Amino acid sequence: MAALQGFSKLDNALEAVLTILESCPGKQKGRSLTLGMQILMEFQIWMKEHPQVSLSSLPEQQALSLQRRALSLLTETQPKFMEALITIYQLSSVDPSILRLQIIRLQALNSHKEAAAIAIKLMLQNELSMEEMCIPLILQDKLSLAESYVQGHKHLEQALVTLLDSWCHPNFDVYQINKQFPRLSISRHHMGAIQPKMLTKHVLRLVEKYNVDQALCPNALYKRKLDSLRYLMYKAYVENGMTEENWRDHVQFVIGDNLELQIQLVEMLVRYSSLRKAAQWSMRYNIPRARLPCAVWATQQTLPQHLHQELLNDPTPNEDWVPSPSHCERFYQVPLTRDKVLFVDTQDALQRCQTILLKEGAVVGVDMEWQPTFGCVSSQQVALIQLAVSEQVFLIDLCVKSFCQHPDTINFIRTLFSQPNVLKLAYGMSGDLKCLFATWQQLIDEPLKMRGVLDLLNVHQKIQRSKTKRIQNGPKEVLVGENSPEKGLSLLVQQVLGHPLDKTEQMSNWEKRPLRVNQIRYAVADAYCLLDVYYVLSSRPAEFGLPADLLSISASQTEKVKEKKQKNKQDCSKEECHGAQKVSSPSPAMEKGLLCGEQPCEDLPPVPPQQLRVVCDNMLQGLGRYLRCLGVDVVILENTDDHKKAAELAHQESRVILTCGQPYQSLRSQVGEGRCLLMDCTEKARDQAVRILRHFNVRPTPSDVFSRCQACNSDEYVAVPRPEMIDMLKKRGFLQDQDIDLSEQVLDKMDEEASTSSVTPALPRYTHQCRWALLSGLDPDSLAFPGGAPIQLHTVPPGLLPKIPVFYVCTRCGKVFWDGSHFERVLSMFQDVFHLKEQDTETALANH
Repeated sequence: MAALQGFSKLDNALEAVLTILESCPGKQKGRSLTLGMQILMEFQIWMKEHPQVSLSSLPEQQALSLQRRALSLLTETQPKFMEALITIYQLSSVDPSILRLQIIRLQALNSHKEAAAIAIKLMLQNELSMEEMCIPLILQDKLSLAESYVQGHKHLEQALVTLLDSWCHPNFDVYQINKQFPRLSISRHHMGAIQPKMLTKHVLRLVEKYNVDQALCPNALYKRKLDSLRYLMYKAYVENGMTEENWRDHVQFVIGDNLELQIQLVEMLVRYSSLRKAAQWSMRYNIPRARLPCAVWATQQTLPQHLHQELLNDPTPNEDWVPSPSHCERFYQVPLTRDKVLFVDTQDALQRCQTILLKEGAVVGVDMEWQPTFGCVSSQQVALIQLAVSEQVFLIDLCVKSFCQHPDTINFIRTLFSQPNVLKLAYGMSGDLKCLFATWQQLIDEPLKMRGVLDLLNVHQKIQRSKTKRIQNGPKEVLVGENSPEKGLSLLVQQVLGHPLDKTEQMSNWEKRPLRVNQIRYAVADAYCLLDVYYVLSSRPAEFGLPADLLSISASQTEKVKEKKQKNKQDCSKEECHGAQKVSSPSPAMEKGLLCGEQPCEDLPPVPPQQLRVVCDNMLQGLGRYLRCLGVDVVILENTDDHKKAAELAHQESRVILTCGQPYQSLRSQVGEGRCLLMDCTEKARDQAVRILRHFNVRPTPSDVFSRCQACNSDEYVAVPRPEMIDMLKKRGFLQDQDIDLSEQVLDKMDEEASTSSVTPALPRYTHQCRWALLSGLDPDSLAFPGGAPIQLHTVPPGLLPKIPVFYVCTRCGKVFWDGSHFERVLSMFQDVFHLKEQDTETALANH
């Protein structure tokens, strides 16, 4: 009230307020309401009661002078402060050239955030350089502000996407950009964040956000497709988790007609598969000889004529509707013959389909398939909708565009999902709906009404949470693929019906016609199994811990569980989360010793690292790598693995579980006493490793270091002398004669080694701690071991060849190792736990 009265006593309130603000202290850190902000708020209230006080009542020159003074106060981004000044002094009406000078002044002071915020408020985007405004923001990890700056200005949105895409080019150097802004202070963290993978993600996100043509981001698309190609190679040749037909379809989709990606494919095939396959694909794409590895070109010349056309013919494999007996025994099978599966791609067929599916009281299993795009396309459109009833399955083929966009087809989908008297069963419906909306914009313009839908994902989560005791002799979980536990719908089908789904065809080309028999069988099973699961759960809900009315289980329960888990995680007691805790309720003395980092297991006899077998969950991957480095037998869960896999491995392979955080409570109840330890997740991985070694009284020695493969945990190696390594590199095209720059002395030394190659090469210090295979077991053509893993020759730098006489290769994964300085670093890092005699350290280093 006193302030309001004071404003009335001022001769020129507008000028006096500026004078007061100019003498106020600047923005105080941590305070949202400064003295200047409080004065402006009071002044705005006073002006509403005195409308005659306005800038328009002053002479033009005097008003402009006040506006200039008000502009000079716009040096902070407090929104209310800016809005008040802009409103009171009508700053939006100031000449743009004057406003631009204020922005330039702020940029000169390195106040880029403030400059951008003010430019947005004053709508100056078209008066300023997008690059000069946005690049400093991006370098300071304020991309979101840069996005707000260009929002609503189509040409600026495109310019920002183009800018970020140019940074995705392989030759881009962020330090060159930084030189354009020498006064800008940028942390290493922010500089490190500007790397192609993250930039690619942002570019493709903005392409979707701004609806920008993908032609404006060729570098980001190339990077994403290259990453997709690497993933496909890993999936097919390392995991063996994809059929040849699916792999071929996806490779062709990702590569398209891009010559550089075609060359990358050939080079990857040399590494992962064989020269013959690399040569076949190089001929398929007519890659110029100058762009091919020499070995691939040489292999082309020796290929028989029938292999020239093998890939071009792209034969469709012969597949039977009834799978093999072993497949029937292992996986869920649909109890329908082939004639009960009907394709719907015309309006007549759709009419016959409607009469069956829209009957009152019908129960319909719903699933959808779409083409995997590996992130190269933002929105995926549905290719196939599967609708299953008890005696038939209808496959709605949306790849027939005239049928897909026909009004009757869209009306049928609306009617089906909105019909309350038809029960629709789905699993994870949100993902299906997202693709459905991408297929039909009409379902967004006029929102689709969802009635009578039961998402079995919510039911499944209820089952997983239930404390009801399961049937003791119920089906056990099985592994599908290599070390891959069941998940999602397949897990639910296994738990309820006894067998999982065969997911081999999940990553298929669902837009390619005609569909293969295996694809049709997979699509039918994914929809029909929902009916079988529903009928079992409805008839015996209590056995699965479910209410009698399955429709009463809603997604809101899922959200409550998430909130509860988050709260439990935050409220986790210090006693539980601090250090490793033994499951078997140890004595207070032992527990205290373990938590405090002492040696609680002195009564245990010392054991070598090879006798300790552990499994680390995916939150302790760093700990797992350190233990493996010291010779401990360690299985490390991948980021995509479920925590329950740790319990499975603990049972199957007699391993101790190392975990941290929430999974500890559920894992400890699934294993025997003392078989699950809880680690302090805030502790460094090295300190965690020391704690584990001391807890189990493990006494590593220098000869244990690197006795296991750091990549896959194998303890079997093969020694490859330098001459043989050079021959392999040449054979695969990774080494040309002109690339080897060796002195005559080194060449003579190599000749001597080659002449005595029959002599067993000297083995490293960990010879007796691991197994050794013969080099003769390597396939001379594919350069792969009996298990199928090829030697990773692409990881061997040619510059090492003059220095390294013998290389050591893991026979399980093909990773190549050689003696270097890393051994000394490990020895120094863990010197306090190594079992050393006085002279051991010097001896180990000397031998190394």
